[in-house]
Amino acid sequence: MASDGSTAVSNLANAKAILTTVASFAATIVLARSVADDLFPSDLREYIYDRARSIFGRFSSQLTMVIGEMDGFSPNQIYEAAHIYLATKIPPSTKILKVTKLEKEDNITTAMESHQEVIDTFNGVQFNWFFLCQENRRREFDNPRSSYTTIDRSFQLCFHYKHKEMVLKSYLPHILLQAKELKQQSKTLKIFAADYPNVEYGSISEMWIPTNLDHPATFEKLAMDSEIKDFILNDLERFVKRKEFYRKVGKAWKRGYLLYGPPGTGKSSLIASMANYLKFDVYDLELTALESNSGLKKLLMGISNRSILVVEDIDCSIQFHDRMSETEEDDETSSPPRRKQVTLSGLLNFIDGLWSSCGDERIIIFTTNHKEKLDPALLRPGRMDVHVHMSYCSPCGFRVLASNYLGIENHKLFGEIEERISSTKVTPAEVAEQLLKNDDGDRALTELIEFLEAKKRENEESEAEIRQPQLEAVEKAKKKGEENATVSPLSQTTTLSSDPSPA
Repeated sequence: MASDGSTAVSNLANAKAILTTVASFAATIVLARSVADDLFPSDLREYIYDRARSIFGRFSSQLTMVIGEMDGFSPNQIYEAAHIYLATKIPPSTKILKVTKLEKEDNITTAMESHQEVIDTFNGVQFNWFFLCQENRRREFDNPRSSYTTIDRSFQLCFHYKHKEMVLKSYLPHILLQAKELKQQSKTLKIFAADYPNVEYGSISEMWIPTNLDHPATFEKLAMDSEIKDFILNDLERFVKRKEFYRKVGKAWKRGYLLYGPPGTGKSSLIASMANYLKFDVYDLELTALESNSGLKKLLMGISNRSILVVEDIDCSIQFHDRMSETEEDDETSSPPRRKQVTLSGLLNFIDGLWSSCGDERIIIFTTNHKEKLDPALLRPGRMDVHVHMSYCSPCGFRVLASNYLGIENHKLFGEIEERISSTKVTPAEVAEQLLKNDDGDRALTELIEFLEAKKRENEESEAEIRQPQLEAVEKAKKKGEENATVSPLSQTTTLSSDPSPA
């Protein structure tokens, strides 16, 4: 027992000696670094520290990757992804957070502050992240006596060196993918209008002017048949998940939609719903404001990935040149020369030609009130892949509108209203306008029935006015046929015969 006690005392004494030595060594290092900071220039200090880290690193199993904010003059995508990703890994015990909100953004974001550490685990392996900000004094090239201060930001990723391959092939790609999804979820949607006066001579990065897209439309609020909504939702889901499929089959990763139907049937609301659902920015293109195919190409090159390009009322927005006659414009004998403008082949080349590969994960939407007026070349699969007929209001659409505007899911008048809507050509916009006129549900529905009665009479009168000239033309044709029947056989033969001999 006595020997055990003396052994314990001896071990305690050894432990105290070790701790004293370590503490003394640490104090010496701190003192040495403080003296170095006072005596040596910053460049020499950095050199000494780098050499010290290099020497001690030879005896360590840890590998450190430095991920700088910039790569030359270009942003480092891994740095940006790590900045977004690590914001979700900050522990609740953190005492200091960096909080930001941009002027045109809706969301408040938090991030790591300088010299903080975050521990992350991936596939059972622990990774230590450090965020560093360092001020550097730099001299101007044209004036050596003048200097300025820059801040170099970087992340340091520390882990056991045996996991290097996993970090490069799995962990960092995982961070890039997660950051992309997080950025999409928190982004403030934008709608872009082209800066048409500067299209011909401005830079590509300045072609589009953004503003926040605050449209509240969602698929749940759309007055459409549920089957059509379900089809569009499923089609969008398949599209965004099929990057590798499009690459495998050799097609550009894009999807074309044609929305056609009478005015007021919800084409713009459907576009906003698609943007809100996918978190895609919207680019609104007005073709009549462009003067050439080259301007169109510059605009389209300035569109970001994961976006929706919209050309509304394409049937009346521009008169495309016939593709067979486009070469005639360059004929020197033609006089006077025709004004430059966007051609049909120029638009088709972007939709389905070589220029269609200049960007990924894009949706192209054309809208029109008259599908029959469009060139068939625009409508084939590969250009407009999905044709959505935005028709008049249906009973299903009416129920959505009643729920949206009146908060009513069912009512004794629904049956009569749905029957009248099925037999009346009335747009969702017209029904919505009627429901807006009164906050009282019973009165609003009663007035809607009266409106539908008047609308049906109006439609019948309009159809009668359209049919009247047609009936008159038929009557004229009948009379003309009777007159032709009274013509003599000799005269009829002379007129129709191809025989040159006299009668």
